[in-house]
Amino acid sequence: MQKSWEQRFADRAGLIDSSAIREILKYSSAPGVISFAGGLPSPDVFPVAEFKRACEVVLDEAGPASLQYSPTEGFVPLREVIAEHSASYGIRVPIENIQLTSGSQQALDLLGMLFIDPGDYVVVENPTYLGALQAWNAYGARYLTVPSDEQGMRTDLLEDVLRKEPRFIYVLPNFQNPSGVTLPLERRQELVEMADKYGIPIIEDDPYGKLRYFGENIAPVFVLDQEYRGGNGDEVEGNVIYMSTFSKLLAPGIRMAWVIAELEVIRKLVFAKQGADLHSPTFNQMIAYEVARDGFLHEYSKTIRATYKERLLLMLEAMEEHFPEGVEWTKPEGGMFLWVTLPEGLDAQELLPKAVERKVAYVPGQPFHPDGSGKNTMRVNFSNASPQMIREGIARLGALFREELERLVTAPKS
Repeated sequence: MQKSWEQRFADRAGLIDSSAIREILKYSSAPGVISFAGGLPSPDVFPVAEFKRACEVVLDEAGPASLQYSPTEGFVPLREVIAEHSASYGIRVPIENIQLTSGSQQALDLLGMLFIDPGDYVVVENPTYLGALQAWNAYGARYLTVPSDEQGMRTDLLEDVLRKEPRFIYVLPNFQNPSGVTLPLERRQELVEMADKYGIPIIEDDPYGKLRYFGENIAPVFVLDQEYRGGNGDEVEGNVIYMSTFSKLLAPGIRMAWVIAELEVIRKLVFAKQGADLHSPTFNQMIAYEVARDGFLHEYSKTIRATYKERLLLMLEAMEEHFPEGVEWTKPEGGMFLWVTLPEGLDAQELLPKAVERKVAYVPGQPFHPDGSGKNTMRVNFSNASPQMIREGIARLGALFREELERLVTAPKS
């Protein structure tokens, strides 16, 4: 008797589920819907002309080599550009400590493969990045959540969970996805010290670090860890694995990210990536190099920051005008997201169909909470929508919230 496919899958397949965001995007992308749901960079600022020129240069100068297999570690000139880019944040490493991956999502998956056995604990902020949870659920991870406030992870509450011997701490210190908040220097230092005390590695995910619109840059956790250990810069030794990506700086479609870590970690990542896809696409790597070289990345990021800063300020202004009393939201210094908290009694998931009826969409916040909390929260993206769409979309959401709060007040008590 033939078994169903469900009976044939490995046990881990039962741990794999669809992305809540991807599911929402299916109907929030319908014609006429103003979507604040996706974590999408704005196509208005994609450097299309530079990519066109780069394609011609790569095909003319590299020709067949650009279409051939290449080393798993990544294209050397691109890793040199990444090393130069990282040095602007104080992360000074040789290219041997840089591993290219096919987007940050692959990096998260490979790190899960290396560190997580079924039932292992992982420490995360609450809320945290949904893509990380989706990657690590497949390896049977369990989550120890640390509450967050307007300054990110409450590091004063970290020690209790570290006593349970988790495999690592996962943190997005700059303009966190989904909340938009930034971990201040003092908490970063406390995080480094606490992780060292208990011998727990830190994975620092930094896709938005270059997207700062207000204030001064804060030293990466990676750098603070090196300083804490008295590193002399001759050799990369430490407790932090650092990740970043070109998805927010050039274009997400090229699927190009990187991991910076000790050589022992990089070697294992190389082996894991060989089993996953052999190497990231050679052509994409050469194109990314040709676009990013000669300081273009630094200059181009100014254009992105100016565009996104305008949209962030406009969304904050619109929320101030249209959202009723009792609704709260974060005020990020950069990144791509705001985090909205509705009064208790309102459920963002239940409100979403009503919002879509009004031709506006967001992402409910509960899936970002591994402990199942956050029913009255939502993530709102400001980078992808035009100024006109931001004004109209926030006005629609404000009217919906006002009506639902009035309904809540007038509803008969059970």
